Amino acid sequence: MQTKVVKDIQAVAFDLDGTLVDSVPGLALATQRMLTDLKLPSVTSEQVKNWVGNGIDVMLERVLSAINVTLSTDQLADAKNLFNHHYDAVIDQETKLFPHVKETLSILQQNNYPLALVTNKPKQFLPALLKSLGIDSYFSLVLGGGDLIKLKPHPAPIYQVLATFGLFNNQLLFVGDSKNDIDAAKNANCPTVGLTYGYNYGVSIATSEPDFLLDDFKEILTLLPLPKLG
Repeated sequence: MQTKVVKDIQAVAFDLDGTLVDSVPGLALATQRMLTDLKLPSVTSEQVKNWVGNGIDVMLERVLSAINVTLSTDQLADAKNLFNHHYDAVIDQETKLFPHVKETLSILQQNNYPLALVTNKPKQFLPALLKSLGIDSYFSLVLGGGDLIKLKPHPAPIYQVLATFGLFNNQLLFVGDSKNDIDAAKNANCPTVGLTYGYNYGVSIATSEPDFLLDDFKEILTLLPLPKLG
């Protein structure tokens, strides 16, 4: 595991769920309300925590598999609409920033690092959520599910960040909490940070072998040369 400052980095990109925000309470509540509407057995927040990271479609597939329910294509579309309805109603109240996120993003911005958000969460939820959390102004680029054909772990979203910022792959640091994040960045040959407090399907992020393994979001600042510290 590297420990030295990475001098080539000119921009930083972040995952959202499990990296910047704890979104499990809202996702779990919307899922539980959807299942109640459909008169289906419920699931726990802890279960939902282990299903986050591959987008809403995959999460709902995991929910239905766990309760041994098979839905038709039309029924599945109805279930997703119900989920989206409930999630839209609770996302602002039930999604919280992890410690030191806002302060760290602010310091990176003060030091002229362009910042990008790359998430598999559907793009329609992002503008209002980022604004409610007070972090919308930090990102020069926001990519969500539906903005590109491929989701992480495919490197396409990372390539889009590189193209938008005009960077070589060794100049973008990618920060995430799951195997999807680390694999996406590795597939694009970008250096990676794995955060230990995230979700990652209940498995240690260390197993994905990120270049840096951090316990606290603010430790990102130790990896970069930062003349302005506040």
